[in-house]
Amino acid sequence: MAHTPNMPTIVLVGHGMVGQRFLEGLAERGVTERARVVVLCEEPRPAYDRVRLTSYFDGKTPDDLSMVEGDFMARHGIELHLDDPAETIDREARTVTSRAGRVIAYDTLVLATGSYPFVPPVPGKDATGCFVYRTIEDLLAIEEYAKTARTGAVVGGGLLGLEAAGALKGLGLETHVVEFAPRLMPVQVDEGGGAALLRTIENMGLVVHTGTGTQEVLTEDGAGGGRVTGMALSDGSTVVTDMVVFSAGVRPRDQLARDCGLTVGERGGIAVDERCRTSDPAVFAIGECALAVDGRVYGLVAPGYEMALTAAAAIAEEETDGFTGADMSTKLKLLGVDVASFGDAHGAAEGCLDVVYSDSRAGVYKKLVVDPDGVLLGGVLVGDAESYGMLRPMTGTKPPVAPEQLVLPAGAGAPVSLGPQSLPDDAIICSCHNVTKGAICACSSLPEVKKCTKAGTGCGSCVKVIQQLLPKPADTGMCGCFTYTRSELYEIVRTMRFTSYAELLDSHGREEARGGEGCEVCKPAVASILASLTNEYILDGERAALQDTNDHFLANMQRNGSYSIVPRIPGGEITPEKLIVIGEVARDFGLYTKITGGQRIDLFGARVDQLPRIWARLVDAGFESGHAYGKSLRTVKSCVGQTWCRYGVQDSVRMAIDLELRYRGLRAPHKLKSAVSGCARECAEAQSKDFGVIATANGWNLYVGGNGGATPRHADLLAQDLSDAELIRLIDRFLMFYIRTADRLERTATWLERLEGGLDHLRDVVVHDKLGLCDELEALMAAHVATYRDEWAETLQDPERLSRFVSFVNAPDAPDPSVRFVPERGQIKPDLTILTLEPPASRNSLEGASAR
Repeated sequence: MAHTPNMPTIVLVGHGMVGQRFLEGLAERGVTERARVVVLCEEPRPAYDRVRLTSYFDGKTPDDLSMVEGDFMARHGIELHLDDPAETIDREARTVTSRAGRVIAYDTLVLATGSYPFVPPVPGKDATGCFVYRTIEDLLAIEEYAKTARTGAVVGGGLLGLEAAGALKGLGLETHVVEFAPRLMPVQVDEGGGAALLRTIENMGLVVHTGTGTQEVLTEDGAGGGRVTGMALSDGSTVVTDMVVFSAGVRPRDQLARDCGLTVGERGGIAVDERCRTSDPAVFAIGECALAVDGRVYGLVAPGYEMALTAAAAIAEEETDGFTGADMSTKLKLLGVDVASFGDAHGAAEGCLDVVYSDSRAGVYKKLVVDPDGVLLGGVLVGDAESYGMLRPMTGTKPPVAPEQLVLPAGAGAPVSLGPQSLPDDAIICSCHNVTKGAICACSSLPEVKKCTKAGTGCGSCVKVIQQLLPKPADTGMCGCFTYTRSELYEIVRTMRFTSYAELLDSHGREEARGGEGCEVCKPAVASILASLTNEYILDGERAALQDTNDHFLANMQRNGSYSIVPRIPGGEITPEKLIVIGEVARDFGLYTKITGGQRIDLFGARVDQLPRIWARLVDAGFESGHAYGKSLRTVKSCVGQTWCRYGVQDSVRMAIDLELRYRGLRAPHKLKSAVSGCARECAEAQSKDFGVIATANGWNLYVGGNGGATPRHADLLAQDLSDAELIRLIDRFLMFYIRTADRLERTATWLERLEGGLDHLRDVVVHDKLGLCDELEALMAAHVATYRDEWAETLQDPERLSRFVSFVNAPDAPDPSVRFVPERGQIKPDLTILTLEPPASRNSLEGASAR
């Protein structure tokens, strides 16, 4: 875009998230078409998402975190100078001089210099191994230094401090957190919330020191020089550590303003009016460097965005209400723990009352602050912040239900029939971009909402509420018992923490189905959901009645009423000793044996009463259930890879074993199959699997949505040249997103083709985390991995569980006479004549007496 000499010049100093939102505000108002816009950026890269900075350690690249569309600057004719900060401002001459010596004349100057990390003035703070946690460059330095460290300590237990602690823990370091206040996150949560957060974080293996400060950073030479060796705390204790990360708060970067004579606050911050103008009408200040008219410096992104748009509107000479203050509500996930606060979270209002729910065992704490008339003033949520999206917009109103119903879990109080539709049209749903319910309801889809209003593109905490507000198609209920789809039932079970089918049916079933027994469509589907979320033994109590036929006996029923046994053989790798055990079991019980297509050994012909004895021998030999009977992971097939094959470029057997052991027992809407090929020759047929992996010289390529069978589908390439950790992380996300959103009995191939946006949308969700779900998806998978137990091993340890494995309830020791075999090729096959010659009445009487 060409600029004429007569055009006014707008200079923006600083290019963070707020600075970029200001540029977007100028572009939206057409200002970039009639003015020259110059940006001086201190960092070597354009604006990036500092809110999600820690996701860099979860596999995000700097490009993934970028806030700037590729052609944004060129499209709007904006001049961006990276790694070249402003150094001086001459207000009289109206010029800015950069570090590189550029002298830029301005008509309007906008300061978006942000803040800098506060480092306590303690001895040793500049030693080798001391860092701050603010920029991508800081993270790169921390990552590199951590390679030589075993222990790390974070000074500061606030938002960024806990994120930094999570990063150090993720890098494999024993991690300490030191917080001067008596609790973690003292600004956001109260004493009860801090206690719940502390318990949860300590259970993750972090060591937390509250109510004490850093006295000195200890070093090798004892005089603040050399490498860090520890920290002396004000309570007299010492922390042994190899590195220290300071994250004890921030201060506004206002030195440029001070040097050029602009008015600043007594405790820092460039003083601005309601239009974000400084004491010089030609200079504006926005974001963390600005001191608003209410005397506050705002450190959250939402107020910064509001200031950015206020300044853009003022420069465009638009009438606005101005910026007089902002909502400080926030919802975050720190170390996998949901934490949220909104409104008067600490109950500062005179005469206010608290409504508190606390479950220390589950790490859940919820507090609502209400006035004597029941008006919601604010709240704190720790461990379970699902209701944040509904509660925050209600602040300042009297909810239509009693406050305790808003915090009690399902089953502990009357069901809450409250939804976002009950909110008024002027309720703010997206606080990052100040978007109302009315603006969202004017759209028809989530992509349209994001494009037209930017709602859902900030912190992402409002996405779930937005989806609930958007129009839904006609009744897509899974069956006659529920109006909800399988994916909706999954969300209900997960968020309401249901543990039984009956509880779910009675609270969320169709009116006519409540109190009933359900149907054969929804019972197995809900059983799968409960199993995928709780990983509890599937045949205990009510759960046993929900299972499909095969799951009832943890084995596959065959056509003559006998069962097959499929031990897990991860990656197809098996020792001679284990082969001998399988052979001996097959010989001793007279079973038919066959190598399966997934590199396992199938044993056919077992009677139900023989299953425990067969599995007792297999479990003793180290075998586990292969889950051939469940809607779960079947196998991860492999070739021999680089260990043996001259074409192999990676160890495909090891990876196949790692994947199969990670995802074993994972209940899903449909069975799952996988494979790992050690090179592009693809001997394991990975591209016909639900998720398949092919080795490259640089790592692994991940394919998803493949399917053999009657309607084959070639898998799609989701990501390439991945490290081991990146591969497993993406598969975790892919599988949990599939389990969360697929319909009952829907294979990944069908699901991917049905998914709105297809592969591109899937990549946005699980690779780029556009919906902000990845932390949650990874946590769900981590919970599965941590709680997996072999079902047959558990069954064998419990006489009550073993009692179900009989052919006849009234004759537990009697074998089923209908299970007969005839010889074939040196083994056995079912005798099918009994099925056609036996009188129907006799056959029915057998079935009537059978436990099956």
